[in-house]
Amino acid sequence: MILDTFRLGSRVALVTGGNRGIGQAIATALAQAGADIALLGRTDPAETIAAVEKLGRRALVVPADLSTAGPDALADAVEAVVAGLGRLDVLVNNAGIIRRAAAVAHPPEDWDAVLRVDLDAVFHLCQAAGRVMLGQGHGKIVNVASMLSYQGGIKVPSYTAAKHAVVGLTRALANEWAAGGVNVNAIAPGYITTDNTAPLRGDPDRERAIRERIPAGRWGAPEDLMGAVVFLASDAARYVHGAVLPVDGGWLAR
Repeated sequence: MILDTFRLGSRVALVTGGNRGIGQAIATALAQAGADIALLGRTDPAETIAAVEKLGRRALVVPADLSTAGPDALADAVEAVVAGLGRLDVLVNNAGIIRRAAAVAHPPEDWDAVLRVDLDAVFHLCQAAGRVMLGQGHGKIVNVASMLSYQGGIKVPSYTAAKHAVVGLTRALANEWAAGGVNVNAIAPGYITTDNTAPLRGDPDRERAIRERIPAGRWGAPEDLMGAVVFLASDAARYVHGAVLPVDGGWLAR
């Protein structure tokens, strides 16, 4: 039955930045679909752990600071998931940071910080998870891109550069790993009510301008991303490789 292809029972998913917002919604959705969940981040995800365990799924915390963790530390984190939960079937690279400043004044330390978390860590986690998944002949990687994977944005040059690169990386890995049974895809959230968009929502003129441009007529909620991620993490997407799925209320169609 087609609905069975969306089920994730007996699988293990690793989600980065799952303590709140989009990451918490993604982790909860994957658990609802039947997966056990590992949460990687530097902040205690107690609320997410409680939600996962309430659903009857196992939860594992893997402490890591993506702003400082290098390739070896992230490879160790992936190994910790396999050791703690017995396997790894799904990786969702959700964690990200943003720094706002005009390009002519964008501090080099902000550029470096954003690229480390939003791009370098994504690649190194994909690389480590890819080794596991290629070895077992199957796996799903879902990267979180952005509307700024398509557009330039305003006063966010490092974030825009990173999110454009995430799309390129997603496609490059899909080309290499599809034949090995590993699906690498991305979602591109639109304007979602998260900490990262708080400054935009706090500016009445900017908030209204954004909302009025969205055909759906509202900002998205983290829960609006749940179905897209479960789809890409499931066997229903077994022939989907290198795709970027916008979940944007119609923003890109405007």
